[in-house]
Amino acid sequence: MAYRICIDIGGTFTDCVVADEAGRLSMFKTSSTPGAFERGFMNAISLAAEGYGISTPELLKQTDRIVHGTTVATNALVEEKYARVGLISNNGFRDILTLREAPRKPPFQWRLDFPEPFVPRVRTRGVRGRIDASGAEVTPLEDDDVREAIEVFRRLNVETIAVCLLWSVMNGAHERRVREIVLETWPGMPVTLSYELNPVSREYRRAIASAIDAALQPIVSLYIRQLESALRAEGFSNELMVANSLGGMMPPEEIRAKPIYSVMSGPTLAPVGAKRLCDQPDLVVVDMGGTSFDVSAVRGGQIIISPEAMITEFDMLGIPKVDVRSVGAGGGSIAWVDAGGWLRVGPQSAGASPGPVCYGAGGTEPTVTDANVVLGIIDPYYFLGGRMKLDKGAAEKAIQGIADALSTTRLEAAHAIHSTVSHTMIAAIEDITIKEGIDPRESYFVAGGGATACHIGEMARALGVKRFMIPKFSAGLSAFGGLISDVVWEEKATLVTDAKRFALERVNVILDDLRRKGAAFLSRAGVTVADQRFEYAYMGRYQYQSWEIEVPFTTTDGALAKKDIAGVVAQFHAMHERIYTIKNEADLVEFTAWKVRAVGVNNIFELILASGSRTTVGETTQPRTHRSVYMASAGGAVALPVHDGGSLAVGTVIEGPALIEEETTTILLPPGATATTDSLGDYRVVL
Repeated sequence: MAYRICIDIGGTFTDCVVADEAGRLSMFKTSSTPGAFERGFMNAISLAAEGYGISTPELLKQTDRIVHGTTVATNALVEEKYARVGLISNNGFRDILTLREAPRKPPFQWRLDFPEPFVPRVRTRGVRGRIDASGAEVTPLEDDDVREAIEVFRRLNVETIAVCLLWSVMNGAHERRVREIVLETWPGMPVTLSYELNPVSREYRRAIASAIDAALQPIVSLYIRQLESALRAEGFSNELMVANSLGGMMPPEEIRAKPIYSVMSGPTLAPVGAKRLCDQPDLVVVDMGGTSFDVSAVRGGQIIISPEAMITEFDMLGIPKVDVRSVGAGGGSIAWVDAGGWLRVGPQSAGASPGPVCYGAGGTEPTVTDANVVLGIIDPYYFLGGRMKLDKGAAEKAIQGIADALSTTRLEAAHAIHSTVSHTMIAAIEDITIKEGIDPRESYFVAGGGATACHIGEMARALGVKRFMIPKFSAGLSAFGGLISDVVWEEKATLVTDAKRFALERVNVILDDLRRKGAAFLSRAGVTVADQRFEYAYMGRYQYQSWEIEVPFTTTDGALAKKDIAGVVAQFHAMHERIYTIKNEADLVEFTAWKVRAVGVNNIFELILASGSRTTVGETTQPRTHRSVYMASAGGAVALPVHDGGSLAVGTVIEGPALIEEETTTILLPPGATATTDSLGDYRVVL
């Protein structure tokens, strides 16, 4: 097979990164198609085929794997366009999703209404029956209560059912019986059981994860069927993989079974790509696309995965996910002036349709991209390598409306939009660094996304960051991350023990069971035994502490020995100190849950490195032209040298102020910055 492909669908553009048989990479970018994302997916493949000078069926016939980062699940949740869910809980516990984990509301929003639960109370039914914390049956399940709940759901036109019963993680018999009754009386009805999906001890997290998973079942299943059908129609018969929220990929049938793991799957891939490109242990990865700005981090060489991920302001996702924070700040973010005369940018976006005004597709409201065209940063004749011509006159007219409202010049208004969105992104970076006790100046920044390179210099200087990288294919960093990502899955189980009375034998039984389940998953995904890896972690806390933290640990052949317990405890103290800056080694450590992450190693990155370069490297060090760019620091327009990124020699040093143009992004180097091209065509920038 000659090719491997990753396609990542964003709010504005769909990115396609292709590796050929020698490991050489090419990137293709086309507009996203909201409402029919599979069409945009196939458009990207057709564009790639055209780039290689072959037909779409020929490209697909020679492709052995396609990885897909999808926004279908995320969009369904954000737009609240998901299936009608019925939730079955224990009698007396219908308000799990209403009470949540009793979060404190923002203290100064005293008029804030109590947020509605993900599943309305009218579609939440309680059933009699109880399992206790040891897994013993206290009260038998009342089958008639389940049948009564099903009849209510029928009248309410429920499309899918979630089940979350107390302590099902210790004994899932009652949840399994509920499913049996549902399928007996309502054949074909999708049912999600909380103890199978998310076996953790906190009821709300199991309940919300189960409800979200159930809500996504019909939508994600339909999309994947349509996608597979479109690929088969073009002759593709090899491996399709879907990105997941853990920063890896998995077969489509596994995603269909647990669609919640496809939520935010695209943005989770950016830190995967950044980690492989950089040898720095601590990274901050920023990705400005057309609709949003995403920030993630790598600490000590490990991508940060959070069990606290939120899907709305008040609802958790419930499952672990790569910690990506997003704000509405992208190239398509709309600029507007509020009633008080203040300039605002976003969170509203022009999206893929109609897009910014300069796209000429019907957009009327000024955006960040329009501002960058007016400032001279973006060449309207070289957008997407010249494949898409932009209308600068229309952008100027749109920006003039903002200038009139602010009583300033058009160029000053455009710069105000450019600067405002930069500071919105800076606040998002501070949220994942300074507010987490991390000094951003001690991290190496990696800039992904098609629009980031226009702003990263200004943002880095404001944060005091001295070094950052702009990858050659920064506009497709998530797609690149998907291409090189491993097959990843996580199995977990609840077992509470502590350092004094450590249940060594029971822990090892659980670890062995989790490893076998992980190995079975990898086998279903087609991963050979030689490429299977297993990583271990536990959730731990100090005694009487409310919340746990995740701590990785090592084993000998998948098991712990008595002599290992002290080391496992020491790792908790070290992790607690790293996260909270304090530790108390005199306190008793409790262990609440155990995890095994199954990894199917993807070796394609080694092939990419062996190819010597991800792009054709030229020999030029001179700019190809100069362009007038408005720079506030210079007090007006400045003629900046414009370098063709595709023709720069390895090791070329470019001093700012200057512009570097790649086909899918434009880099604005501020005064005092220097960029050096490395052997892979990436730009290493020092301020």
